[in-house]
Amino acid sequence: MYFFAFKSGGSCMAISEIEFQKEKKILNKVQKLLDNTLENLGEEVSSDYENLQEFKKMMWENASSFDDGEAQQVMTATSQEAEKVLMRRQYFNRLMQVKDKPYFASIVFKDDEGSIFNIYISLTYLKDDDLNNILYDWRSPICSLFYDYETGPCSYRAPGGIYHGELKRKRQYKIEKRKLLGVFDNSLNINDEVLQEVLATESSDKMKNVVNTIQQEQNQVIRNLEDNNLIVQGIAGSGKTTVALHRIAFLLYRLPNLNSNNILIFSPNEIFTEYISDVLPSLGEANTLQTTFNDYMASMINEYKEVESFTDFISRYYSYLESNTELVLYKQSDQIIDDLDNYLSDYISNCLFTSSFVEGEINKVKCEDINEMLHNKYDRFPLFERVEEIAKKLSSNFYKGSGKKNKTFYKLLREHANFVKDYKMIYTEFWKSEYTKIKLSDEEIKTFINKEIINYEDALIFTYIKGTLEGFKYENSIRQVIIDEAQDYNRLQYIIINKIFRKADFTILGDINQNINPYYSYKSLESLASLFRGDTKYIELLKTYRSSPEIIDYTNKILGLNHVNAIRRDNHKPVIVRRGNSKLKESLISDINYLQQEYKSTAIITKDCKEAEKIYDLVKDEVNVSLVDANSVKFSKDLIVIPAYTAKGLEFDSVIIYNDRENSYRKNERNLLYVACTRCQHELIIYN
Repeated sequence: MYFFAFKSGGSCMAISEIEFQKEKKILNKVQKLLDNTLENLGEEVSSDYENLQEFKKMMWENASSFDDGEAQQVMTATSQEAEKVLMRRQYFNRLMQVKDKPYFASIVFKDDEGSIFNIYISLTYLKDDDLNNILYDWRSPICSLFYDYETGPCSYRAPGGIYHGELKRKRQYKIEKRKLLGVFDNSLNINDEVLQEVLATESSDKMKNVVNTIQQEQNQVIRNLEDNNLIVQGIAGSGKTTVALHRIAFLLYRLPNLNSNNILIFSPNEIFTEYISDVLPSLGEANTLQTTFNDYMASMINEYKEVESFTDFISRYYSYLESNTELVLYKQSDQIIDDLDNYLSDYISNCLFTSSFVEGEINKVKCEDINEMLHNKYDRFPLFERVEEIAKKLSSNFYKGSGKKNKTFYKLLREHANFVKDYKMIYTEFWKSEYTKIKLSDEEIKTFINKEIINYEDALIFTYIKGTLEGFKYENSIRQVIIDEAQDYNRLQYIIINKIFRKADFTILGDINQNINPYYSYKSLESLASLFRGDTKYIELLKTYRSSPEIIDYTNKILGLNHVNAIRRDNHKPVIVRRGNSKLKESLISDINYLQQEYKSTAIITKDCKEAEKIYDLVKDEVNVSLVDANSVKFSKDLIVIPAYTAKGLEFDSVIIYNDRENSYRKNERNLLYVACTRCQHELIIYN
């Protein structure tokens, strides 16, 4: 008798009944050790918390009796003990996560000295009473062999150096509710049975971890520690976001003193943030800080009531509401960066204090002295920060090192300057200057300056001007920055991000074929490498795990691609194209009912928000459907209507693409159609 986890085929090999029974015994032993460890650790965690609370109470009650040195020692001891308690609690939670499924794979490794190691791979580690490793965390160095090699010669890098040997066996397990359902040996990762079962699984409302099916090319991104920065170009469905999140978990495991609060993810929108929110916790790590570029601009800009979102910005274009696309194109261009730099350089050089003044009765401040400070002594600071530094210096000089007159001198300096901190005026003057490549009338300039909600493209420029003149908000605590959908950021945004996170390393992930910013595009994301400090590596992910071959073939034709390598097996479901809308409602309801019977999640993806609202109103009385827009946060993927530019990064079992005959995708909008179609995993129906 032979035992498989699934149907045999590909690189899957049967195991004997004897081997299967051995594995069952090993699982029973691991589960017994795991249960005992959880019981003991649970008691420790409970006791830790009570003891820590008592310790804090004692410290509070006796605080007045401590001198400064003793108080500092107590504070340090409390902090260290609290850290230990937290680590034990986190480990307890990780063990609870694997309680019913302790491991998912194992390898047998023979090193060059002939020693053989049987490594069981889990989401976390487990040791026996003698501190021998029983389970290995998937992020540990030796576990990289499972992801990187076929059976045969292999090597892995660890803190002690590079270790060579032979990978004798790769084995995968199907364990559910503490029962061993299947085991098979596997010589390869690509096209293996576990991967195919995962790909066949219906999608859920939240992204899941894929730690048991990470592929070799993905693992090279996840485990890279040699380069400061990674730029990843990955085709639709190649797992870019999943790779980014698993990379975060790996970095938290491997980099000393790195915690979740030192990592920031730039997400395209709040929908995406919610969609990925379960991945890191499922890997035993806390969620990191997350933001959108709009959030940052909103924190920088208080001169306007609100900042237009990126979604609304591109919606203006795709809904044909933008009257001056040439102007927006210039505002988004690389050219305007040089023009802004030249303008601001000229602006700063012409800033002067126009006269001397007296503070109090005898403290005379000479005009030439403060101008020398402005343009020489403090020229390392942004312009308006220089004024603050000069005020501090004057206060210190005249009042024997005191800073009590800082505000007084700052006020006097501003009164005697030929420049003011009025960013609307400074931005207006740029458009009137010789440096701009597009000449506008005063009335034309007022149309985008005098608004309550600043346009997205203007907000980028406004943020850059303000940051240049008064300094960008430097985020010193952030050590790792992840930017997803990188192709939708223009060069100016990357320059701003670099100035904010001056000590961070970056992981940049995107796909130039999924660019939906109609005003800016890259020939290759590799061109971003020059913007980052330190070693930067460019990597391409060329296999797609999301869509069926039929869907891949269709989407390739949209953009004229032929390099996409589909991993999902054929489901023999052709892409259906429906033409004509004479009975639109009846046809849509019929398709929706069919797809909902077959699949868990269905999306109707429209070209823009207006069409999404139209289709939602058309079907809402017949089916249970949700309308999703850029302001949505939580939603069920069972059946939704969503614009294409909001659906980025999401995936669904089945998709209906809809657009009005009068609102067809134009030739220069092919990327948006490509994004819409590549959201689909199993079955795609296209209207018009």
